[in-house]
Amino acid sequence: MPSKLTAWNPPTRARVLRIRERLREVYGVPLMRPHGDPLAELVLTVLSQSTNDRNRDVAYLGLRERFGRGAGGWQRVRDAPVAEVEEAIRPGGISKVKSARIQAILAAISARGAGLSLDWLEHAPIEEARNYLVSLPGVGRKTAACVLLFAYDLRDVPVDTHVSRVGMRLGLLRAGAPFEELHDQMLALTPPGQELELHVNLLRHGRRTCHARSPACRECALARMCPSRKDFA
Repeated sequence: MPSKLTAWNPPTRARVLRIRERLREVYGVPLMRPHGDPLAELVLTVLSQSTNDRNRDVAYLGLRERFGRGAGGWQRVRDAPVAEVEEAIRPGGISKVKSARIQAILAAISARGAGLSLDWLEHAPIEEARNYLVSLPGVGRKTAACVLLFAYDLRDVPVDTHVSRVGMRLGLLRAGAPFEELHDQMLALTPPGQELELHVNLLRHGRRTCHARSPACRECALARMCPSRKDFA
């Protein structure tokens, strides 16, 4: 991150569009149709915490192979001894914490009278859907945004460590802001209909170029429009 905090003003629409266009030139426009399975996305996002995509996917596959697919499978996950869930997802890391969290989430959904289904989120007002998700045990704004965006292409933008880092360095997001504020800022600056594109391309840029400790500023396609590049010269 920049070594000195400077005054921050929200980016203009023109600046956001310039950055979006440059990212589009480098990474293209991501094509990812909403998959319509919010409960699977919720569990998958929990499994993604503090691990890479490959380990997340292996853990998810292990969970589904052990307990089965469909609503009956999630019920078996909810009711199983936690040690069995932990064993199934061990390749994803910190399995003791994640297994307990997944079971707590499934139990909370069941306790609210809608069975083990989140399908109603697709047609609910976005604020209602978001508030419901963040009321579940261990679910924050990023996880809720992943569910709403990837399952149903609803208007929300996940802000993970890559998106927040790149966004702050570019001046799109306020440096040092808490994640709740970052999500509000990201949503406000994202043109409607481009939530997926901006999220995915900022994430790609963070992974490939704008690294946490040693960003590759000399090779960065956004260097000329990045106010932080001087901090890493």
